[in-house]
Amino acid sequence: MKFLRNLLASIIGSTIALFLILFIFIGVASLMSDTEKVKVESSSVLEIKLDKVVKDFAPKSDDPIEEILGLNNQKLGLNNILNAIENAKTDEKIEGISLRTMGITSGVAQTQAIRNKLLEFKESGKFIYAYADVYDQKSYYLSSVADSVFMNPVGEVSFKGLSGEILYYKDLQDKTGVKMEVIRHGKYKSAVEPFLTNKMSDANREQTVSFLSSIWDELLVDIAESRSVSVAALNEVADNLLGRNATKAQESALIDGAIYFDEYESKLKQAIGISNDEEAAVKRISMKDYISTGKGRITSTASDKIAVIYAQGEIIYGKGNEELIGQDLIINALKKARKSKSTKAVVLRVNSPGGSALASELMLRELKLTAEELPMVVSMGDVAASGGYYIACAADKIYAEPTTITGSIGVFGMIPNMHELSKSIGINAEQVSTNKSPSYSVFEPMTEDFRVVTQESIEKIYTTFITHVAENRGMTIEEVDKIAQGRVWSGVEAKENGLVDELGSLQDAIDYAAELAELDEYKVRNYPSYKVELEDRFSSLPFSKAKSEILKEELGEEYFKIYQKLKQASQTKGVQAKLPFMLEIK
Repeated sequence: MKFLRNLLASIIGSTIALFLILFIFIGVASLMSDTEKVKVESSSVLEIKLDKVVKDFAPKSDDPIEEILGLNNQKLGLNNILNAIENAKTDEKIEGISLRTMGITSGVAQTQAIRNKLLEFKESGKFIYAYADVYDQKSYYLSSVADSVFMNPVGEVSFKGLSGEILYYKDLQDKTGVKMEVIRHGKYKSAVEPFLTNKMSDANREQTVSFLSSIWDELLVDIAESRSVSVAALNEVADNLLGRNATKAQESALIDGAIYFDEYESKLKQAIGISNDEEAAVKRISMKDYISTGKGRITSTASDKIAVIYAQGEIIYGKGNEELIGQDLIINALKKARKSKSTKAVVLRVNSPGGSALASELMLRELKLTAEELPMVVSMGDVAASGGYYIACAADKIYAEPTTITGSIGVFGMIPNMHELSKSIGINAEQVSTNKSPSYSVFEPMTEDFRVVTQESIEKIYTTFITHVAENRGMTIEEVDKIAQGRVWSGVEAKENGLVDELGSLQDAIDYAAELAELDEYKVRNYPSYKVELEDRFSSLPFSKAKSEILKEELGEEYFKIYQKLKQASQTKGVQAKLPFMLEIK
């Protein structure tokens, strides 16, 4: 029996090894055979779809396995997109831009940054056209910048105002006997609210309506200016769903024409100045391909550098990677930038809902040390909240996009408890200790002594948090506490209450850093460097993703999201300085 078991294990191991060798061999062979480089042909149209994941910083990996699996093609860097549009302005081979943005993946602030860059592109005199079968709200916001916006005759513009949805789990906890024990500080710190109640609190509703309205007003102003309509008229369109078919959308000035794609092709040919016969094709180049030709970066011969350090993702205690901010990754990047003699200033780009309070404190310390030697400016992306604001507050100046979500200065702790479940299935846990210090068991109700000690820790971290903000923002602790309490603000609101200094883009932050460093010419050096360890490389292989793919297929997209949120909550460790809810803006 043992012989057969060992034989079977050997056969399975050999099969897997052969599969990997064959897989890698085929991939390497295909890469070696693909020697033709992408070239930008004359009279080309740059096509922007944004159907890939858009990250603030998405460096191309040198990992051959990622290249073989095509993982490098699944993401775009916002920095590369903006640089590509800037280069396209003066590229003689690019005649114009075609926006084909049906379901874009970029965040609201990222989308606004791209839209602003497209406005700059229009100053070159080149055209921008947009076409989609249907427009969701975010894709329409981007496309409204175009000289002409077209849509399929049976399409629609989903223009209805912003909304958000938060799931509540109180009943689920009561039914299963598994709940989250919550300790928090902050009137608005409602990250834990879904585990305490079945409906939204008045405080949470107040802040959510406030920042959604602020963001919506910002989008309306941009669309109104581009489409030459009033904000009041756009609100009427949203209230009455007047984009629900092509006829109403055109009557409401949302689009310029309801045409089929072949007719859109004809308009592109006309704009380029080529024949409208079937053999004359429009030469398109995708954003990804255009970036691959080197157009995703701005070249400079300057020796002086401004270091742009990207902190993107949830904050964890540990190493970190392209998806998660770990203190090791950011601290190493800051040290490298500081040690480089050519680095004259640092810009920290934050796109994070927060996370580990301890990791945030460790990074803040290193940021302060860096700010003692070099000018330090912060640029906020889609979100720079709670721990994300924690690491941002020590800068010489803070820039936020108008649609940035920030603030959320508050702290909470959350611990799973299974007392009711264990009682219902006949499990009894008995504890034995040598000392009287409060302890916690997942199988027993939380004791009042343990709650008091934990609350004390929460209060200590909150006090530390608002003290950092007060010292670095030139405010009193009382002033910070008044706008803190876990409340979330839009970029516009944050400027009004003093949490940020200016509304502007990453480039605005870089320009100001150059001004502080007294630089006329400079080049940008991006950090951190994401190095993938051997074991991490294999975690991205197809068979390692089978579990999540199977769950998504079996549960469906919505239930899979619930599963992910509950799993994330159960894996939360330590005191958290984190955005107060899981909200998807629609």
